[in-house]
Amino acid sequence: MERRTIGATALGVGAVGLGCMPMSWAYSTSEQRGEESVRAVHAALDSGMTLLDTADMYGPFTNELLIGRVLKERRRDAFVSTKCGLLVGEQHIVANGRPSYVKRACDASLRRLQTDVIDLYQLHRADPEVPVEETWGAMAELVSAGKVRALGCSAVGARADRRAGSGMHEATIRQLERVQQVFPVSGVQAELSVWSREALEILLPWCEARGVGFLAAMPLGNGYLTGTLTTGGGFERDDVRARHPRFTAEMMAANQPIVAGLRRVARRHGNATPAQVALAWLLAQGPHVVPVPGTKKVHWVHENGAAADLVLTAEDLTEIAALPRARGSWE
Repeated sequence: MERRTIGATALGVGAVGLGCMPMSWAYSTSEQRGEESVRAVHAALDSGMTLLDTADMYGPFTNELLIGRVLKERRRDAFVSTKCGLLVGEQHIVANGRPSYVKRACDASLRRLQTDVIDLYQLHRADPEVPVEETWGAMAELVSAGKVRALGCSAVGARADRRAGSGMHEATIRQLERVQQVFPVSGVQAELSVWSREALEILLPWCEARGVGFLAAMPLGNGYLTGTLTTGGGFERDDVRARHPRFTAEMMAANQPIVAGLRRVARRHGNATPAQVALAWLLAQGPHVVPVPGTKKVHWVHENGAAADLVLTAEDLTEIAALPRARGSWE
């Protein structure tokens, strides 16, 4: 698989990464099976999908424990990205950016991941009660201590309710500029997909101009862009899509033209799938872009990884650019 670089880090990563969150958080608890997920992580590494993206809040903690089972055997094969800064309570998810907490969180993640160093340590969200420079400074000390290789931001400026639209990315840029004065930003992770393109306007150009890697989160639109979801089929109560405005029966039907467009492009490439076209579109946005589709099943890992070999034509890209904007927002 093609290799790409995350910022100024010495380690390259496979062009397509693996989002590990669905293995233990946010999607269909009844389908979460530890052994199957472990096989999926192994399959990803075997395919050259070296970037494993997790976070301490996924579970919470169980996702890192699961990834640690694989890293214990295959640490040299993996580029480990995890995150800190969010705590999961009984009713709410809250930010904690206190330097003392960040350092404890890192040590705990290292133990769960069964490794002595994290390749990319990301601030999941900024704590509104703590100057982001203080949080970032504590993270920079972890680099100096040899516990972390590089630092990243996961949509730091995003509002938790995701209603901020383009203003979300403007806030992210402001905070990125602030932390960049303290210690270099190597990676930024934010949502980007064919049906969620806001990052193309401000955030992606900022990263490109500064040699910062961009980890495209939710690159398959929470599964919608795969074309495999049944309109109106419903989701389990604990599945984030059960509360997502784009996953009502009405909006899923309304957004079918986007999937249809991806299918048309896929047909021009033999056995390609809509998901592979969606990932190839992201890879075409620049050599600093690494999509991290999440899955817990081996066959989806193989399909996602094969997208790295799909080269879209100028005609393909023009057709995708002309697809309608997705309907259904958080407002």
